[in-house]
Amino acid sequence: MGLDIPGVSGSRPDAAPLDESAAEDLLRGICFKTGPPRTVGVELEWLIHDRERPDLPVGQERLDSAVAAVRALPLSAALTFEPGGQLELSSQPAGSLMECVDTTAADLAAVRTSLGAAGLVPVGLGVDPWQPPRRRLREPRYEAMEAALDRTGPAGRAMMCTSASVQVCLDAGEEEPGPLGYGRRWQLAHLLGAVLVAAFANSPFQQGRRTGWRSTRQSLWADLDPGRTLAPGFGRAPREAWAAHVLDTSVLCIRCEAGPWDVPEGLTFREWIRTGSPRPPVQADLDYHLTTLFPPVRPRGHLELRMIDAQSGPDGWLVPLAVATALFDDPEAAESVYRTVKPLAETAGAPAAPRNPLWTTAAREGLADPELRAAATVCFAAALPALERMGASEAVRDAVAAFTDRYVARGRCPADDLPEPGDLTDLSLLTEVSPLSGPDLGTGPPERPVGVHEGLLPGRPTIPPRPGKAASA
Repeated sequence: MGLDIPGVSGSRPDAAPLDESAAEDLLRGICFKTGPPRTVGVELEWLIHDRERPDLPVGQERLDSAVAAVRALPLSAALTFEPGGQLELSSQPAGSLMECVDTTAADLAAVRTSLGAAGLVPVGLGVDPWQPPRRRLREPRYEAMEAALDRTGPAGRAMMCTSASVQVCLDAGEEEPGPLGYGRRWQLAHLLGAVLVAAFANSPFQQGRRTGWRSTRQSLWADLDPGRTLAPGFGRAPREAWAAHVLDTSVLCIRCEAGPWDVPEGLTFREWIRTGSPRPPVQADLDYHLTTLFPPVRPRGHLELRMIDAQSGPDGWLVPLAVATALFDDPEAAESVYRTVKPLAETAGAPAAPRNPLWTTAAREGLADPELRAAATVCFAAALPALERMGASEAVRDAVAAFTDRYVARGRCPADDLPEPGDLTDLSLLTEVSPLSGPDLGTGPPERPVGVHEGLLPGRPTIPPRPGKAASA
């Protein structure tokens, strides 16, 4: 989920109240920081399971001990744990794709070794296929979030406690129009985003059953909240649209120094400013409010792509990272892909992502949908030469090519290769060494040994596509 939390319990006593005009100016100033795209980052979430019995929950004391050991590691990335015990690594902004790959791979190798000493393993699936939601963190933020999200159904708890993703972070883009302009990249993200949902869908199960979705995780996000997970409308320029969206979305909670945080119902941030009740909001409250919005693309100065399921195999994460970076940051690929996905806007229609027909089809059908398959074919074909132009290593390009051949060329996604949950208890189906991966994915030795990279087995059992009728999340 990538939940960064500015402040702890609310405003300082001497902080000045925030007025509506100042809030709009702040949002327009911080959401799209423009310039030539140079940096890239990735946020990786993992489900943590017992190596021998992944279908059984990990005991709290055992998990706490493993967490303490991981926290002691000298990692480059920021380390956090999500409400259900999922582990998240958030890389530092890197000056190139390969720098991001090298440092992240080194961090993951260290984390994997530490967890392995406790008999645990990080599992890359978009939704836990076995466990019901069980919140392990009891901080006031999560108490408030659970209370707020419960008002719209069970999807909130499932998202908080059983989901995992790959989030790719890219610069907003240039101020000027063109293939690297921020306006073009903002529009591209909301159309290409559906293609990425379909291509990397990897969560067909929930609590031991097949749900009817290739990406159950994406269906959970769509069901989560009437406004909190929506993209802003496209009737205005990106800065104005985002500022209005933030102020007109309901406040999840109001922090306080003591006792449970207030969870108002239906109070937008704009209304909070205007009424000043139960206390006047300040800038720290606006900063916090931003962390409680979960659109598929979140502008945080840079663009945070939040729609990709966690990927199987310790190195599965690098394919969406490489593909997204190539398609956004290489000007030739960006122009080609924009022309390819622009017609998808007609399928999407007026509703905002992810609650429109394009995104719903992507989550349910994956690349079994002919329109999404055709778009993905062009996009992945454009990514390979772009990666070469960007200096990606041969191993990274091989991984993207192998994924393209295995899935995109056949109109399939990782969810189509997963056996039933009862057979997934053999974690070798998700973590065995792949002959396509070498001992080093980067261009040079990382600071810590990366070890053997693992990926998807070419001979792993497959099942035919089963779109079915969408089940309720």
